[in-house]
Parts: sequence; structure tokens; C-alpha cells
Amino acid sequence: MPRIESAVLCDSDMSFNNAELAVGVIDYQHSGSPLPGDLPLCDEPVESSISYSAQTSGDELRLSNNSVQETCVNDLESAVGVLDEMTALPKKEEVPETRNEDVLQQVTQSLGSPGLKLYTTKKDNEIKLRMNDPDSPKQPPITVHQMFMETVEKYADYMALASKQGDQWKKITFKQYYNECRNAAKSFLKLGLERFHGVGILGFNSPEWFIADIGAILAGGLAVGIYTTNSPEACHYVVSDSEANIMVVENNKQLQKILQIQDQLPHLKAIVQYKDELKEKRPNLYTWAEFMQLGKNVPDSQLDEIIASQKPNQCCTLIYTSGTTGKPKGVMLSHDNLTWTAYVAGKVVRLRPATESQESIISYLPLSHIAAQMIDIWLSIKFGGTTYFAQPDALKGSLVNTMKEVRPTAFMGVPRVWEKMQEKMKTVGAKSSAVRRQVASWAKDVGLKTNLNRMNGNMAVSLNFRVANKLVFKKVRHALGLNRCTKCYTGAAPITKDTLEFFLSLNIPVYELYGMSESSGPHTISVPDSFRLSSCGKVMPGCKTKIFNPDEDGCGEICFWGRHLFMGYLNMEDKTEEAIDNDGWLHSGDLGKHDENGFLYITGRIKELIITAGGENIPPVPIEDAVKEHVSIVSNAMLIGDKRKFLSMLLTLKCNVNSDTGEPQDDLTQEAIQFCQKIGSKATKVSEIFANKDCEVFGAIQEGINRVNEKAPSNAQRIQKWLLLDKDFSIPGGELGPTMKLKRPVVLKMYSDQIDDFYKDAITPTTPDNPLTGK
Repeated sequence: MPRIESAVLCDSDMSFNNAELAVGVIDYQHSGSPLPGDLPLCDEPVESSISYSAQTSGDELRLSNNSVQETCVNDLESAVGVLDEMTALPKKEEVPETRNEDVLQQVTQSLGSPGLKLYTTKKDNEIKLRMNDPDSPKQPPITVHQMFMETVEKYADYMALASKQGDQWKKITFKQYYNECRNAAKSFLKLGLERFHGVGILGFNSPEWFIADIGAILAGGLAVGIYTTNSPEACHYVVSDSEANIMVVENNKQLQKILQIQDQLPHLKAIVQYKDELKEKRPNLYTWAEFMQLGKNVPDSQLDEIIASQKPNQCCTLIYTSGTTGKPKGVMLSHDNLTWTAYVAGKVVRLRPATESQESIISYLPLSHIAAQMIDIWLSIKFGGTTYFAQPDALKGSLVNTMKEVRPTAFMGVPRVWEKMQEKMKTVGAKSSAVRRQVASWAKDVGLKTNLNRMNGNMAVSLNFRVANKLVFKKVRHALGLNRCTKCYTGAAPITKDTLEFFLSLNIPVYELYGMSESSGPHTISVPDSFRLSSCGKVMPGCKTKIFNPDEDGCGEICFWGRHLFMGYLNMEDKTEEAIDNDGWLHSGDLGKHDENGFLYITGRIKELIITAGGENIPPVPIEDAVKEHVSIVSNAMLIGDKRKFLSMLLTLKCNVNSDTGEPQDDLTQEAIQFCQKIGSKATKVSEIFANKDCEVFGAIQEGINRVNEKAPSNAQRIQKWLLLDKDFSIPGGELGPTMKLKRPVVLKMYSDQIDDFYKDAITPTTPDNPLTGK
């Protein structure tokens, strides 16, 4: 399900070394300080980062009047004067609203002209922008360069990027950031980057990643992020499809992937490695330092001419889908897609401009996906936030250490990240004393009740809640590094209600958002004063949602409209026309419905929908989530039953993962071991459960499935048989895609023999007394 997909593989337990979380942080000592009068989501005031901005007055800031003043609407000579004022470096005073509307009307005549189509499959084409919605925020179309220039004017000496080198944070300002991007752009030109050709970027998040991305755009190329988990063959598809002239890779491991396929890439002219020393010298292979020097003799005027030619309705970025259901598709995003979405989404989630209070975020989600790019790059530029880069082993244990050091004001975690936190906190809590567990349980009950009341509009705060906040909630936030964070978000995949309620009970509301690569990231967003558990929130201003072909319950396909919609799939006319209908609506492929207050709920995905032999339509995800909630030892659950007489299910157990290869190991996770101990099993390994035919574990799984079946709305939606597999699903195993999405067709093929065993009997079973074990 494309809930702003983000590729995340949590290879091992996240480290909470110093955190006696939830139940281990209760302090019974009397501090003597009064209980707080109000309880904001963050415990400490957010500091303005201008106080520690580096002195950069000696740095030269290269501005081009030509490129800054350029409006990208060449055929509107009568509007040039007005447009220059709107898109040039902003003045101190605000432009009146009526002036904005005048400009929008003039720009609409060009960028929204009848001669242009709403979509294209050619990377050098222009499209018609969806600018005729009277409710849309009055934001004139601008290019990436123009947005960056506005930021430099406002926040030149504020910290933009921070990366850890040893024990020290190396920071650069927005002025330095902009100059580095220009230098990179000139080096790309020196290497022969052609207009609308790709610059592939393959590696973990870093300042170099950002600079290469923006530098490629300024130089007239296309920024193309590539999943770090891609095989050489998968890399070849993306590099070839985007006709990349240059590859930017992190290290020797990623370099070797490109060298293996280099002779199959006729457009590739050079490779740049941005981390570590080169292990061998090759023609057209450069270190980052060498690369940044290549363009020093390229005149600024050459780059400025290219920047001036760019238009908001032209392509600047390619986001490749994970290819879960077929070949990856190159999602073409325009300048306006990025700049408009950054403006609107930032306003919705209430990001503050740096001049008021600078936001701090941590970059760790894969930048090959739009979620990380929109948050880490574009929103931070638009609002002047500081982006701190996590360590490459962030999801192997170091992320929490970075969080405690940075104390972000906004944090985005895909469901697996929040689930990992939850698992670790439960594990630590189980080791605490009985008294502490009792107090923590009381506090969580109070926290959940209070926050559910807040969700429904009752903002009253009881004395019990104030005590719980003092004893538990503040300590948990400090232990997680979230004591300044007012915006905790999740997306990319469904998150269970159990996880949402767990954090809500600790006074850490985790807000869901929903969107796709094809919508430049977000489409609906939850906010503190407007959210519902298990809902993805309400549609962003200037965007529309339509439920196509709803059933009697109001559930149908979710369709999008707005300026955030992509240009089309690169060189895939059939797929583009399949996604965008004749009226310009994007068909998401997701199933959902609205409640009476306009909150959107995702109920499934059309291609995942199971239609039984009896003709009943069954979305698998809610049933799979229910099993995982009732049987906490289960890692993955996959429902089966399409064109079958009854439902069956494949299950895997929670086990540790090799941090280097991503392969599942035999050792059970600590949470799984605790589950076994609770039910009387001594198992600590997956193999022990199978070798001993562990009655306690199999019985507990069956009991959990029975509880799920009791709540099924019909007999057709009950799980009749299940199979426990001896190895968890993984990316290396092929069952999961790079965004951790379940590759259902692959799993069906891999386990076809076992699945066929479910259905050998012609008679539909009426009791689930004999679960199968893995072969």
C-alpha cells in the first residue's frame, strides 16, 4: 500500500542503552517543583538555531540577477515586471494578496494554457499545471532554484546541514549550502551532463547526497535516487531508463555494482564516489573532492543561462517505484510539484520559519523515495530548518542516540521504526519491578484516556494526568530524544492501532499521513487538533479526494487531484493513462472511505483484494494486522484465498536479523522469547519451536487466530488453516521489496506447494483444529 513509501530495514534492535523506558523511568523523589499548568507535546522550548549560526560573512554568495529574476514564463512579456517581483528575492514587506492573485492569473494563462496536457511521458515536455482551483493556496509556480534563492535571502546564515565527523558536528549554512550546489552543478556540466539526463545517486543520506541532487537540477539534469539495496541488475534498469550521464555512489560497495554494468550503460560518462578513498584509479572515476574542483573554471554565466531556462512545469526529479508488482516506474516530478507541495505541506503541519524558531529534523530514511526527499530536502529548504544526518547504522541501533543528541522538533518514522521502539520499551519495562510496572500501567491508562478525549475535542487535563506526565511521560520523551518534538509522524505502510495507542498512552501522539510518489509525497495529513486513530487525516488545501465507485459502505478507490500530482511515468504511456483518467484524476489503486467528518481511512489495495470462490471481497491487511496484534510473536502474516473456497494464512516468527546481510537468523527476538516464557515455552530459537513441535507456541497461535475469527463479520472472513514457516520474510529472501512491502505474487509462487496443500480437500473445513507446520 503506497502510504508515502519509505524503504526501511530494521536489521537489529534499536539501542535504548540509557533509557529505562516507560516503566523504568519512574521517579518517586519529590522535586519540590509545582506540577505544570499546561502540558505541551514537547517538554522544552524549541531554541532558535540562529543563536549558534556560524559566521559566514566572509563567504562569497554567488547570485545571478539573470537567474534570480527569471520567471520561467517566457511568453508573458506583459507580466514580466510583476512576475520578477514575485519570484525574485523577497523584500522585507509582504506582497499584498491581490498582487498574488494577479500574478496567479497571469501565470495560469501560460502554465495552465489549453495547449498543454495535464500529463506526459517525455522527460523534456512541459505540462499544464492544475491551477484553477479557487480554494488552492495562492502560491505562484516557482522553480527549485527560485525557492532556494528565497531561502538564502531569508536564512543565509542559519544552519542548514549538520553531519557527524568523529565526535563533532560539521555544520554549513544555507549560504554555503547554495554555493556548494552551484559548484556541483558546474562540475556536472564539466563532466558533460546533458539537459534532462539523469544523475543517479546511490548511497546513504549525507550532505553530498543533497548537494548532488540539487546540483543536478540546477545544471538542467534530473536527480535520480537509487535504493541502496538494489542489485546491479536493478541499478542497471534505473540508470539506463533515466539515461544517466553521471553516477554518484557512496562507497566501494556501491561502486562495484555500477562497475559490473558499466559497459551496458552507453549514456554514462563518469562516476563520483563521495565517501572513503578510492581503492583503484580508473578513467572518469573521481573522489568527491576531485569532482567539486572540476567545475571551477566553468563560468557562472553558463550555469545561469541553464537555470534561467528552467520552468516550474518541467521535470527535475525522477522517483522510481519499488517494482513490487512489476518493472519500476519512473515517476516524473516537476519543479512545481516539489516547491508547491513543500509550501502547502509545511503550512499544514505547522512548520515554523527559522526566523521564528528553527526546526530540526534527522535524515535517515532512504532518499531514493519521495517521503525522505520531501521532508529532509525540500521542506527544510522552504522553512529554513536544520537537517541532521544520522549514522549509516541508524536502523541497527544508533538512531536513538542521534535522536537524544539532536532532539528533533519533527520526526518521521515508518511503522517499523515505531514498532521497534514499542518492542524495546516493552522489553525493558518487563524487567522492571512490580511497583514500577504498576505505576506505569496506571499512567498509560490515564494517558490513553486523556488523549482520546483530546482527539474528540475535550481538552480538559486532570490532576492524574499531570502526575503521570511528571512521573512517566516526560522521562520517556527524554529517553527517546523527543522532548522537543511537537510533530511525530508515520506513513509508508499501515500501522497497527495497537502501536498508535501505545504511544498515545505515553502522551506521544503519532500522526498518520498518506500519499504516493505520484503525489509528490503527502495527500492527506493528520494534525494535533484534527486526527483520528487509524485515519490518515484530511486532504491538504488545494487538493481533492474522490472515492471512485463506492460500495454500500462508502468504500471505493481513492482518487487524487491537485498541483502535487506527478507529470507521468517516464516512457510508459500505458501505465500513465491507466493511472490518470481523462478528467485528470490520479487513481491510487488504494481502497478507502471518508467518515462524516472528512477523515480518510485506508481499507486495502485493489490488487491485494481477495475475491473468494464464493464471490466475497476481502481486504487482507486488516485480518493480517489483527493476527499480529493478538499473537505478538508473529512477524509477518499473509492471507490467502483468492479464487479459493476459504481463507488460509502463512505466518513467520520474530527473529533477529543479520545487520550486514539483512538475512533473518535463527535466534528469536527478546520480545518473542518473552512471549514464549509467558506461555510456558523454553524456546529461544526458531528451530527449537519446529524441532520440538512446540505445543505451547502452536497452541498460542491457534488461540490468537480463534480470537480474530470470533470478530469476523462472516464465516467467509475466518482463517480456516494456517502454516508457520521456519524463516521470516526479508528483502534478500525476495518476499519483501525495498520499501518493506510484502511481495504477494512472489510469496504465492515461492510457497505454492504448501499453499496447495491447504486446498487439497474439496470440502471446506468448518473447524481449524489441525494447523499445518512448515515443511
